[in-house]
Formats: sequence, structure tokens, C-alpha cells
Amino acid sequence: MRSVIVTGGAVGLGKGIAQKFDAEGFRVGVLDLDPVKTEAAAAELSNGIALVADVTDQAAVEAAFAKFGAAPDVLVNNAGIVSFGPLLEQSPAQFGKVLDVHVLGTFTCAWVAAKAMADRGGAIINLTSINAITPGPGAGAYPAAKAAVAKLTEHMAIEWGPLGIRVNCVAPGFIDGGMSAPIYADPKVRAARGGAVPNGGLGTVEDIAEAVWYLASEKARYVNGHQLVVDGGVCHSLLRALPRS
Repeated sequence: MRSVIVTGGAVGLGKGIAQKFDAEGFRVGVLDLDPVKTEAAAAELSNGIALVADVTDQAAVEAAFAKFGAAPDVLVNNAGIVSFGPLLEQSPAQFGKVLDVHVLGTFTCAWVAAKAMADRGGAIINLTSINAITPGPGAGAYPAAKAAVAKLTEHMAIEWGPLGIRVNCVAPGFIDGGMSAPIYADPKVRAARGGAVPNGGLGTVEDIAEAVWYLASEKARYVNGHQLVVDGGVCHSLLRALPRS
């Protein structure tokens, strides 16, 4: 049976991604920080195993991988946090914590996975964001953190490709779920953002899970170091929103 570990897999996008791999017959390691939520999410899967760890803690991550057993075929680095607010209202400590979880956490989990995968190859998919491409105001350290993950993905791809490890990332746009769910609880925000998307609405958790699944699959065997943007075209919609006369 093929296997995957999904970080931040107990809730939101991570949970949806874990469910997709479970539906495809994978053994799924749900790696998250909250023991109760992690156990509950794993219990909902046909072949789930709860792995409780802080992604920035090397020893905890190594212990979680050891509990999982054999090296996973796929790692999905989804764990993340946000600290919304203008940059001038962000303390360096707040800013650094977001960077730690996204950048250090992604590297730590990928590093542990790659060492285990080196003998037989595998796939690593990191979650970035359209904020890595076009920062949104009030997003704190999130754009910088996700941009760093995007570049780290490219770096991993060129170094680990010769080991048979493909490393790619998925950049979600306006997704109705995960950490963005509270934003879209406001009907006005929901309508405004959905209306700004060329596809005409918000994306879903399933849209992201399908993109991750593609990059993990053999159909993407020649895709390495790529950022797959899943945003309904919103990153390219600036001129569409401007008057032409």
C-alpha cells in the first residue's frame, strides 16, 4: 500500500488532502499539533494514523516519521499559521513565528522525508499561496513566508531530483475553507472576492486536494520544481478590473 504524510492534516485544507489520498487507497499519516483533533481526523480515514508533532521541532518530526514506519511515498507540507494585520502592527516575534512554521517547518519535514526517501524516491508537495506571487495587505508575514517556501521548493527540486524525489508546490487562491473560512463568513467579502475571480467564484478544498493529488501521481512524473497556481485566474485579473475607456 502506498503512503502519504500530510502536515496540518487534522483540519481545513490538510484534512481535505488527507481524505483525498485515503479515498485513493493510501495509508495516511495525519501530522498535526493538537492531539485530540489529530486523533479524530485520523480515525475518520480508512487507513489513517495520528502523528502528533510540532513541525518546527526536528526531534518531534523524526519521532512522528518513526511511528509511521517505512518512508512515505509522498509528503504534503501543509501546516501553517497566520497572524493578520498591517506590517507596522506586527511585532518581530509575531513575524518570526509565522516564518518558523512555514519555512523552518516545511524544511524540517521535507528534510526528514527526503533522507528516508533517498533510497527509493518519492514526491513532496509544499503548499504556498497566491500571496507568494502578489501579496495582500494585512497578511502579516504570510506572503514572505510563502514566497520563501516557493523558492525552497525550487531549491529542493534541483538538489533532490537526482535522488528520485520530485518537489513541487501548490498555490491556492481564494479558497472557501481552511484558514480563509472566517474571511468568507462575511457575505460582502465573499461576494466581492468571488466576483473578482475570472472563473466566477471561490475555489474549494477539493480543488486544492485534486491539484496536490496530480502532483503526487505518476501523471506528473516529469514535473519538478513547479508551482501550480490554483486560483481561477485571479492572479492575472488586474487589467480585467480596470476601465478601458
